[in-house]
Amino acid sequence: MDGNSLNINELKISQLREIFPEIFSEGSIDLQRLKQSIGEDLFVKDEHYELSWAGKSDARKEVQKQTTATLVPERDKSIEFDKAQNIFIEGENLEVLRVLQKSYFGKVKMIYIDPPYNTGNDSFIYPDDYSERQEEYKKRTGITDIEGFLNKQDLWKKNTTENGQFHSAWLSMMYPRLYLARNLMREDGAIFISIGEEEFSNLKNLCDEIFGSENFRNTFVVRRYDKNLNRQFIEKGLKTFNVGYEYILCYAKSDNFSFNPILKESSEERMSNGYWKGFWNDANRPTMRYEVLGYTPEEGQWKWGKDKAIEGVKNYIEYSEKYSQDMTLEEYWEKTDKKLFFIRRNPSGQGKNKGVEHWIAPANGALRNTNWSDLFASKSDKIIDSYFDFPKNVDIIKNLIIGSCDEEDLILDFFAGSGTTAQAVLELNEENNLKHRFICVQIPELLEENSKAFIAGYKTIADITKLRILRVIKKMAKARTEKMFSSSEQILSISSFRLSKSNFKIWLPLISGKDEILSQLSVFKNSEIETNKDERMVIELLLKAGVGLNVPFKYENNFYKIPHLWICIERFSKQIFLEILTFQPKKVIFLNSCFTEDDELTNCQLELKENNIKLELI
Repeated sequence: MDGNSLNINELKISQLREIFPEIFSEGSIDLQRLKQSIGEDLFVKDEHYELSWAGKSDARKEVQKQTTATLVPERDKSIEFDKAQNIFIEGENLEVLRVLQKSYFGKVKMIYIDPPYNTGNDSFIYPDDYSERQEEYKKRTGITDIEGFLNKQDLWKKNTTENGQFHSAWLSMMYPRLYLARNLMREDGAIFISIGEEEFSNLKNLCDEIFGSENFRNTFVVRRYDKNLNRQFIEKGLKTFNVGYEYILCYAKSDNFSFNPILKESSEERMSNGYWKGFWNDANRPTMRYEVLGYTPEEGQWKWGKDKAIEGVKNYIEYSEKYSQDMTLEEYWEKTDKKLFFIRRNPSGQGKNKGVEHWIAPANGALRNTNWSDLFASKSDKIIDSYFDFPKNVDIIKNLIIGSCDEEDLILDFFAGSGTTAQAVLELNEENNLKHRFICVQIPELLEENSKAFIAGYKTIADITKLRILRVIKKMAKARTEKMFSSSEQILSISSFRLSKSNFKIWLPLISGKDEILSQLSVFKNSEIETNKDERMVIELLLKAGVGLNVPFKYENNFYKIPHLWICIERFSKQIFLEILTFQPKKVIFLNSCFTEDDELTNCQLELKENNIKLELI
């Protein structure tokens, strides 16, 4: 194992070799043979339609770059780490996408991202000079961390309108991320991208190129908050119409993707959405305060008028006494022509309303189309209200998941922001007994020092993302405890990781001269960095072997084991060798330092090869 992420060039060449074996000559691609295979008329002429920008060729080179970086676990920032299927990663998302390539290639059903809209105030990462090597960059700028490694945080820049390549910089930032994201998508997967009108047309053209125009599916329209925008409109003295909408572009990986039906509820139906809800409203109308099930509120109000409430109680009592043993409330509602509504007492008896609840069964509703203007693009959420002004609307992402996923799919968000996608997945699982999983990625962008979050002790946006995820999980766990029962089989958990340099020494390919090579060879007698812990090394090896994160492994008889793959970081011995031959795993990974004698490694390789056991050395 060389410790590098997936080699995109090798992947492309292998894919070409599978489809067009005849175009290869002595290991190289013969363009003339390719033209003969598919017809010269299909080749691009000198003049053709395409999206072009300053730096596009360099942005393409970013796709081909590999990384030796890894992800290290942060157990103290996790919940049920060893049981978790949900993953949060703190780190620069382009580098993280490279790290994920081997283990998650073709495994993600749905991607949702909310990238910077490029308004002139957004921050995002892009290199000043794509052709500049890391060492040259460090020498020129002096920007390194305390260990001498490039500090990605210092690449976080604002792309102001004064920049002569304002749109080009944004496109160069997006291109490699979308390309690598496509690699991670399943053949029946899809990506959804929220965007404003600033870069809508450019993003559409960019996605046509990366995903294929034939895979464009829809553009959804959602509302912006008119109140705030009107104020900005007046204050800035703009000379154009106010912007009232944002957009969500949808691209499929292939024709295998199809939408599930999504119901659009009326405002009356939405008030209950088919679940028991508190029969309480924080408004304060004395005429709406009356006795229900033995309780009269002293403040606030009930949600329905008295006559409707009395009828709701009567309907539920009748159902309970006559029909509850034979059918569910939903079935009873269907049988009564979908006209009844119900009020019951909440068994938990918690809250201001003393446990009074109401229920309206869900109506059939109309199928959603691309007009989602009944939903706001952003919506306040009490979990993080004090820290984010305009977090994304959880309901929008829930609808996208319902329309794209089945019961147990992987969802990725590599511009995680405030953590809305994570909350949407957790809540949808809990409400509908699903088992979707998420991977959320957020760079540790520094918060403004005068912000409420910074004053409260949080330094970066990634801190707030983790805070929200933890609060959502704890809130759900508390709700389960209060109800004494939950039908959801979801494990309320999150495992947190941080982007980091490799736990192993990396060979420097650009060195030259006998002395430099001999010096590096002596350093690599042990491939691991001695100060690192075993768990970190094992997680990195599993990640780079294509196994993935959160895969349970056990330590037994000198090996870290998962089915078919064993990892050994102990001194090689006869006992270790016999263990392998006895149980016959398909693959074994050893550290170079496990072998102290040359003949040990040679004999081990020959024996394992005869037993069809693959040996990898790092």
